[in-house]
Amino acid sequence: MKQRRINLATLCLGGKKRHTMAILFYIASLVAILATLLVITRKHPVHALLYLVVSFLSVSIIFYQLGAPFIAVLEIIVYAGAIVVFFIFVVMMLNLGIETKMKESEWLRPQTWFGPTVLSGILLIELIYMVGIAKNEVLAITEIGPTQVAASLFGPYLIGVELAAMLLMAGVVGAAHIGQHKRKHWHRFLKE
Repeated sequence: MKQRRINLATLCLGGKKRHTMAILFYIASLVAILATLLVITRKHPVHALLYLVVSFLSVSIIFYQLGAPFIAVLEIIVYAGAIVVFFIFVVMMLNLGIETKMKESEWLRPQTWFGPTVLSGILLIELIYMVGIAKNEVLAITEIGPTQVAASLFGPYLIGVELAAMLLMAGVVGAAHIGQHKRKHWHRFLKE
């Protein structure tokens, strides 16, 4: 029996599953755009970070569909895992006081979690469907290892990666400075 070699990118662009994979691509893209818009429009930073996680998950599904499973896993581990947890830590560290307890009780309400839960559910159903398709086909995915990722990122895009790292660091330092200023003002208010 001759094995059929096919790439996930060719599934998106051609073959039997072309139509459904294109629909799944557009669903993941729509979820990413929606979640990113919700990140921008949320007033509470924890809500924005929840939608940011959903946005990262949908982008990782797009990477997986385009034949880059290693990049998809890196997107989940590095961005949705480490960076968002770091941002949540900074947000929680800076928001101290009675107002924070009231806000925490607000974001524990079910209405707050409805949007991210629905969008994550759509992505989960899409991922399960894609894995089901992958089991029916023999996939020959070109593996992209850490060496190729490093060569790609730190080769032509070295300045961009370094600028992004500096921008993230400047944002964290700025947030810490603003939080420190608020904390000093709060202590002065308590002494009076």
